[in-house]
Amino acid sequence: VNKRLKKGKKMEERDRKSVVDSGIVDRATTIEEQRRLCLDYYDGWREADQTEFVELLLAKMSHYQHGRINAFLVPMMKRDFVGALPQKGLDHIAEHILSYLDAYSLCQCELVCHEWYRVIQDGFLWKKLIEQKVRTDGVWKGLAERRGWVRNLFRSANFRDPAAYRTLYPRIIGDIASMEENWKGGRHQLTRIQCRSETSKGVYCLQYDDDKIISGLRDNTIKVWNKASLECKKILKGHTGSVLCLQYNERMIVSGSSDSTVRVWDIESGDMVNKIIHHCEAVLHLRFQNGMMVTCSKDRTIAVWDMRSPADITLRRVLVGHRAAVNVVDFDDKYVVSASGDRTIKVWRTESCEFVRTLHGHRRGIACLQYRDNLVVSGSSDNTIRLWDISCGACLRTLEGHEELVRCIRFDSKRIVSGAYDGTIKVWDLKAALDPRSPSSSLCVRTLVEHSGRVFRLQFDDFQIVSSSHDDTILIWDFLNAPDTDGGQMEQTRPVVKSADIDTDDVADDQSMID
Repeated sequence: VNKRLKKGKKMEERDRKSVVDSGIVDRATTIEEQRRLCLDYYDGWREADQTEFVELLLAKMSHYQHGRINAFLVPMMKRDFVGALPQKGLDHIAEHILSYLDAYSLCQCELVCHEWYRVIQDGFLWKKLIEQKVRTDGVWKGLAERRGWVRNLFRSANFRDPAAYRTLYPRIIGDIASMEENWKGGRHQLTRIQCRSETSKGVYCLQYDDDKIISGLRDNTIKVWNKASLECKKILKGHTGSVLCLQYNERMIVSGSSDSTVRVWDIESGDMVNKIIHHCEAVLHLRFQNGMMVTCSKDRTIAVWDMRSPADITLRRVLVGHRAAVNVVDFDDKYVVSASGDRTIKVWRTESCEFVRTLHGHRRGIACLQYRDNLVVSGSSDNTIRLWDISCGACLRTLEGHEELVRCIRFDSKRIVSGAYDGTIKVWDLKAALDPRSPSSSLCVRTLVEHSGRVFRLQFDDFQIVSSSHDDTILIWDFLNAPDTDGGQMEQTRPVVKSADIDTDDVADDQSMID
């Protein structure tokens, strides 16, 4: 019986094989059985053996097969971490990851799904993005303070609806874009302060911050103005000549005068705390920072001072070399830069006071300059502005447009602003000026005309220009709150007090120092 059973099984297997070989059984059934058998073997292996086996299979595949495998794997490798993390109670991790995105990417993430939108809103990520901008960008910081929305930042969210920050962001972008267009179009709100000098008319110098403007006048006084109300809050008296230059910080005001003295004043009380007698002629300009002060004079010298306190200021070194009045100085921790009526700019090392080089190019005396980040911008009696590379002394560009002496100049990372004896203020594109391919016609962005006399001094920031003039006024040119009309302006002013005709003797003397 056993022999018959064995013989029957052999015949059954032989018959089955012959049927398969003849194609009667579906081939797919055989492949399916083989695949199942392979998977059974695969499941029984260790993970390392499984990986090695798959690598061997991939090595035997064609490029087309690799593409198919890749298309299959890519979706498997993706994970919705933003949706998965909150399910595990890790919302804060998802919020932290998304907080590194910029505004465009954050907008795109909001469109992915409802869960992503919820995480962004609940995490106040738009608020955090605005706070980051305010911390790192001066324009955003200034705008936050001026528009008042800074009070909704850097604390627990004041808006019940987090979407309020989402709508605030494009409004801020719109404000910045509008302000830039106002600079280009010359649209501004004008505020006029009438200084009402009792004797000689003219405002020679100024400095301002968000709360106040401090000005030095030809009538020998220093006046402190409330920037919001335009009222004169304090008058400092002591100089016996015109106040030609000043600078202040949170503790003190330092001023220089045609009476040849430098005086130091307590900024809160207005009391004079120090009087420095060194120069034998008018002190034309001064700068101080980080415990050091530099003054320059009509006597052709530059004095370098150590400032330990407002009452303790001692002479460190006298720099000589100019052959005419030294009209302006500026410095940082590397160089001291001076400009003179002798038509030259001289560069000295700050630490050692060692002379470095002379910059030649202006055809007449130099009235003003600013030095920052290896760039010097100077204005001259030859009616031009020049840009210099201080490291090599090369003149990078000459700007032409003013019709008279360029008396004051300032620049930042985007623009140069200059004021001249022709009564105009010009705004120049700094980036274009530094590009030798830019045509000269594209450099002057706008000419502003409001002063009725020579422009003596100006300062500016991203939002405004503050300028002073021989016409005894201080003008605030506000480009953030400009009217919406093309080329229009809106003016605020204090009552105008009629005064006698301006005496020009001092201004003529000022011209001779520069020439």
